[in-house]
Amino acid sequence: MSKKLFALLAGIFISVFIFAFISEAQTMKDEALNAKEQRIVTIAAFTASGDLQKLKTALSEGLDAGLTVNEIKEILVQMYAYAGFPRSLNAISAFMGVLEEREKKGIKDEVGKEASPLPAGKSSVELGTEIQTSLRGGVPVSGPVYTFAPAIDRFLKAHLFGDIFGRDVFSFKSREIATISALANMEGLNSQLQAHFDIGFNTGLTEAQMRSLISVLEKRVGKKEADNANEVLGKALSARQAEPAPGPVRHEKTTSVGPADDSHGIIITRSGSQPSTKGPADYFTGSVRVDPLFKAHDPSRTSGAYVTFEPGARTAWHQHPFGQILIVTAGSGRIQQWGGPIEDIRQGDVVWIPPGVKHWHGAAATTGMTHIAIQEQIEGKAVDWMEKVSDEQYGAGKGGRQ
Repeated sequence: MSKKLFALLAGIFISVFIFAFISEAQTMKDEALNAKEQRIVTIAAFTASGDLQKLKTALSEGLDAGLTVNEIKEILVQMYAYAGFPRSLNAISAFMGVLEEREKKGIKDEVGKEASPLPAGKSSVELGTEIQTSLRGGVPVSGPVYTFAPAIDRFLKAHLFGDIFGRDVFSFKSREIATISALANMEGLNSQLQAHFDIGFNTGLTEAQMRSLISVLEKRVGKKEADNANEVLGKALSARQAEPAPGPVRHEKTTSVGPADDSHGIIITRSGSQPSTKGPADYFTGSVRVDPLFKAHDPSRTSGAYVTFEPGARTAWHQHPFGQILIVTAGSGRIQQWGGPIEDIRQGDVVWIPPGVKHWHGAAATTGMTHIAIQEQIEGKAVDWMEKVSDEQYGAGKGGRQ
């Protein structure tokens, strides 16, 4: 090989390596908690432990990162449900002192929005039950503790999930970051910590963001607490992989209704005006084409797309925070929820996938399939992607039972 050719190939190799390294670094950065979310971690953790000196530093850093006064107050108020009134009140007093010191220095912090009124005509218990069930992936909460002490079940639903989580100053995702961080900095609460790791996934937190949260704990709180949280996260991930989703796939007939009135004006998206995209290799196996139909228009969170699978093509395992509807418009395909058998689907079938149900879908082995996919978003996110469906899973239908 000539020296010139060798030098050219070496240059190409180095360029590819550097590009891949930069791309991977950017991906890791994008998947980590952002600056404000990292400050939620330390504020919640030090409120829970009662370390007021470290809390004051965390509060100032939170304001500097862009958290509003009302957002921080919301964290401190929420913490009383997990760390008790005394520590919550101490933290609020500390925050008042921090704000006073910053004001003397001429720092003007953004107050932020106030919480909207809770929905009219709905009790705190009703609202809290809805929120709690949604956070649990659509599974109503029950157990011997709540049977033994029904009052605690009522207080959790009405007060924690209704009166507190029902306030819209903070998203459910941010509230779970705070809750996980608080529980991780208190001893003897691993069962609750594992439960809230699971809930965190249902709010849209990714595994990478969970790892980022634990990294903040290690750097700012303590290695012991971080190591314990990492171990509990591992158990939560294992449980999500091993536990079948509740309930079998059901075949139902449904009745459609007419379109609702739109008070903001009609929007027409012309056929062919939106470019097709290829299903990303990270989330699909085989040849898949996605044709956008409609995006979510505020206040609606619903979006839809045509998805066309060539024979043998399929999605990776995934779940949707608010569920998904599939309408098969052509061909025949397959769908499977974790732990269940493969179900055949064909033109004209309508499939409902409940929130938080791990599943995959795609074409049959020798026949392509096109379906309309309709789903809701939470904070701009409509799906949590997981591992790919292996050839063995696709062919044998063993899925989560392997």
